[in-house]
Amino acid sequence: MVTIKWLGHAAFQIRGKDKIVYLDLGEGAKPSDKADLVLISHSHWDHFDPKVIERVTKADTLVIAPKDCAKSLKANVKTIEPGESLKIGDLEVMAVHAYNVKRFRSPGVPFHPKGFGVGYVLTIDGKSIYHAGDTDLIPEMKELKRVDVAILPTGDTYTMDNSEAAEATLTIKPKIAIPMHRWTTDPEEFRRKVEAGSRVSVRVLKEGEEIEL
Repeated sequence: MVTIKWLGHAAFQIRGKDKIVYLDLGEGAKPSDKADLVLISHSHWDHFDPKVIERVTKADTLVIAPKDCAKSLKANVKTIEPGESLKIGDLEVMAVHAYNVKRFRSPGVPFHPKGFGVGYVLTIDGKSIYHAGDTDLIPEMKELKRVDVAILPTGDTYTMDNSEAAEATLTIKPKIAIPMHRWTTDPEEFRRKVEAGSRVSVRVLKEGEEIEL
């Protein structure tokens, strides 16, 4: 059995039969267990807090993150770029692109340039979980196959909004979709758009709530 628990914003705990994985432990995340693996999508504060990561680190914890995160961490760190895959015991991690095409800090300067951060496809106990990181709707999403759960940002401003995330869901065709990075947007709008156009089950989680796969 695999469980997915939302820790708020973009932070999640994924628990398999004998492994605990965290994704995007940013400022304010409150993980409760030590980690076997920590995945970080990029270095923005709401996705990456070295102090939070330190709290879940044990002697054999591995952190996988983009290169600019590594210098801030005391843990065992392996850097990764889009397109790279790693096998850690019976876990498989693939980094995929995550970037903005229409959301800009200033003219021509995206909040998340291509190559700055990543999304992840984590395979654990036979389940494939895609955590998109901070991204717009991008062509590379068409390459994702056989995803069981897609965790997608829906908050607009810095990432996709509800409509774009729904379009991404219809492109990826997961069994389950979970909205994250929601800010003040209404996740029920995302649910309505996805379920009107597909058989994907949308799970809108409360902070601390978990689902079983």
